[in-house]
Amino acid sequence: MITYDFLQKYWWFVMSLLGGLLVFLLFVQGGQSMLNSLSREENEKKLLLNALGRKWEFTFTTLVVFGGAFFAAFPLFYSTSFGGAYWAWMILLFSFVLQAISYEYQSKPGNIFGPKTYRAFLFLNGILGTLLLGVVVASFFTGSEFTVGKGNIAGMGASGFTISQWQNPLHGLELLANVRNLSLGLAVLFLTRTLASLFFVNRLDHEVLEKRSRKFTLYNGIPFVVFFLVFLIWTLGAEGYAVNPDTNQVYMEQMKYLYNFIDMPVILVLFVVGVLAVLYGIFNTVFNPNFKKGIWFAGAGTVMTVTMLLLVAGYNNTAYYPSAIDPQSSLTLQNSSSSYFTLSVMALVSLLVPFVIGYIFYAWRALERKKLSLDDLESDGHAY
Repeated sequence: MITYDFLQKYWWFVMSLLGGLLVFLLFVQGGQSMLNSLSREENEKKLLLNALGRKWEFTFTTLVVFGGAFFAAFPLFYSTSFGGAYWAWMILLFSFVLQAISYEYQSKPGNIFGPKTYRAFLFLNGILGTLLLGVVVASFFTGSEFTVGKGNIAGMGASGFTISQWQNPLHGLELLANVRNLSLGLAVLFLTRTLASLFFVNRLDHEVLEKRSRKFTLYNGIPFVVFFLVFLIWTLGAEGYAVNPDTNQVYMEQMKYLYNFIDMPVILVLFVVGVLAVLYGIFNTVFNPNFKKGIWFAGAGTVMTVTMLLLVAGYNNTAYYPSAIDPQSSLTLQNSSSSYFTLSVMALVSLLVPFVIGYIFYAWRALERKKLSLDDLESDGHAY
């Protein structure tokens, strides 16, 4: 019989994998943040926009699935974070709404705002969407300012019912004042810009933009590596929020996340492989003018690295959403998940995920049978 503990860990793995896929697909946002800096002429901007426009729905859909699955599997995190740090989440989500509007309406007849306004919206989504997501994820390691009071309300499953109160009036924006949070936020921002540059090298049939994209891979890859190393080294050496499996008490443990990697060697190996794949995709693209498949190495490495990092945040008796002001209010896989029945039914539904991934792969390949050129925009009836 499948145990409750297995289902909780299984769904944390699913959420971590979705998080990894989401960060990879954020290359669309990274590309949007470089529209003006990477292009010099209007036709170059249109080519970049249309390359990204054929992928933005993948990112948007993955974000929706990620949020919906988190709500179903770990509703207490959803209510605590979304209900408490709502300014950070609302700004992030609103930027994605602006993205959807911009792609659909910037080239519509009768557009009274003009394309520049919608491109400015895309730029905001590219900056705010990536930075804020990285900052929020960093709080899984640094902690947030909330308290949790448990009430004995029937019908809420084995985990009980939790009422959370955010203790900072900035409601999530205070996370931006934490340097470690900012370091991961900036790392995600520059990672998405790096992935976008790799994507353009692979996707575009435009010699000038390809050369510029290779340079931008270096320009953005260096700060990504620097900010990521700052966050990683700081986190591995810092205190972490450990959970006593017998009493469920949360306590501070020095180098907790480093010990998590050591205690779970498979995750450590996959994490290192993921990091090396990202670096290989970046440096081979920069120094080998004939290499154009960097996006696939860096993309797969990104999914693997982010997935393993999130697993370390929740596995091995660790509070994945810690409270910095009241450690006993921290959320763990055990005290914040849905009921056994809900998780088991959802586990059956999750068996359809490979078919969904297969469809995405098929649709992706159908859109990339050949490189995108300016001539294709002239013949495309749905050009952005």
